[in-house]
Amino acid sequence: MSYNYQVVLFKNKVKKKIINKFKTHKKANELYNLLVEKSNSIFFDKKYENGYESLYELALLEKTSGTLSPMYMKDVFGRQVKVDLDDNDFSIIKISKYNLEELIVDYSTNTRITINDFIKKYLDPPGLKMISKLNNKVIVQNDDNYNLFTLKNDDDSSRLLDNLSENFISQKRSDCMFVKDYSTAQRKYLYLILSEKGFPKTYLFRQSTTHPTKT
Repeated sequence: MSYNYQVVLFKNKVKKKIINKFKTHKKANELYNLLVEKSNSIFFDKKYENGYESLYELALLEKTSGTLSPMYMKDVFGRQVKVDLDDNDFSIIKISKYNLEELIVDYSTNTRITINDFIKKYLDPPGLKMISKLNNKVIVQNDDNYNLFTLKNDDDSSRLLDNLSENFISQKRSDCMFVKDYSTAQRKYLYLILSEKGFPKTYLFRQSTTHPTKT
């Protein structure tokens, strides 16, 4: 069967995955618009993969006749970057930034969870919660209970607290306090408290969970 359209996921201007193929523009465009809409609703998106910063885009491709010239698009710095379509029979007719949902590791269960599940389970219960950042970790304190969550790096943990803080302010929620920066004495005290709660210091000291690897 011959397909005239493709909905494709790009990572850093290189084709990563063909999501679906279509014969008609209408069906392809419907899926493209639906995925972009869902992408825009992502609360905390993926910024890093295999230790490298990554930019994801969703494109709608159309089959063309004849030989195409190389295609270039601007990156976030305004530089012209060649797009690797990996197929000279198609050209891009629509492209948008695409948000992939990032997951975080719940230390207590050693499972990866969504931010929505994190909020529902740990931030929505009654009581004043303090959400702190420590390296690539996020700590939720509710009374004397401490829960630890691990992200890929320091930038991700900082970004998560910013997103949560902005979201809670917009909802006029006052049951959570967000702390990103500590003095040296406060940081040492937090390490002490967490280690007394059973969290290994070697784990707390780690700055990231991934190191750059070839993709």
